[in-house]
Amino acid sequence: MMAMNSLRLLSQAFAHTMPWRRIQIPRPMSRRPCSLYTCTYKTRNPALHPLWESVDLVPRGDRQSPINIRWRDSVYDPCLKPLTISYDPTTCLHIWNNGYSFLVEFEDSTDKSVIRGGPLEHNYRLKQFHFHWGAINTWGSEHTVDSKCYPAELHLVHWNAVKFESFEDATLMENGLAVIGVFLKLGKHHKELQKLVDVLPSVKHKNTVVEFGSFDPSCLMPTCPDYWTYSGSLTTPPLSESVTWIIKKQAIEVDDDQLEQFRTLLFTSEGEKEKRMVDNFRPLQPLMNRTVRSSFPHDYVLNIQV
Repeated sequence: MMAMNSLRLLSQAFAHTMPWRRIQIPRPMSRRPCSLYTCTYKTRNPALHPLWESVDLVPRGDRQSPINIRWRDSVYDPCLKPLTISYDPTTCLHIWNNGYSFLVEFEDSTDKSVIRGGPLEHNYRLKQFHFHWGAINTWGSEHTVDSKCYPAELHLVHWNAVKFESFEDATLMENGLAVIGVFLKLGKHHKELQKLVDVLPSVKHKNTVVEFGSFDPSCLMPTCPDYWTYSGSLTTPPLSESVTWIIKKQAIEVDDDQLEQFRTLLFTSEGEKEKRMVDNFRPLQPLMNRTVRSSFPHDYVLNIQV
């Protein structure tokens, strides 16, 4: 009984440090539609990295993202097609700091910038891309491979315009979205990424937008075509299980100065107390009963019955 009382007292004394405590965070009104689907950041307790201190909207689903990809448990699927990427640089519109990441958004009323093939049955239009990164280079990616973290992860978000009328509708429905994930690792200077980095001072504060035209995000893709794929969810509220994830096996190289420029952005608006935009990633979620398939052969092959 004394032990139980002691535990109870400890939990009361240190409740503010417990990652499972549920609190409600007021949602500010966004100034414009947000294609990341969340326009507010989630406060993290830096002493409990990499957990969010609170998440006020978590569905009881069994296909949540991100996940740890275990190489030996992934299954080679010889039926997976090569992924075809066709982006029109003229569809690039602007860069926006939405208070959680910076988004590069695209005109998506036609099929000018699409992906097809791979695990997808239809063309998917590019809506936007954004990054997740850490306070330091030890962590930052949302997905991990054999528990290895990368300093950052790029997400290119596409929606199924064949089945749905709008990005917003596709976001909430199964097979509505396809997201390509690309890991960033420390290495040589990335010339094409620098075009983005040079503009970041103009969107330092939340809700700042600058025009950014004629950019082809395929320049941020690795040369290796290999990928993993699985069914998952958005990693920001509403966390809907609408995403076909396509995670590239090969990382792209960026230098330390380029990653440091990401960390100069702010979660906060001009005039507010500054909070650095770092650790803007969701914690890993359980795989549950899902299978991660690979487009490249290794020891495990999917047993396909005709």
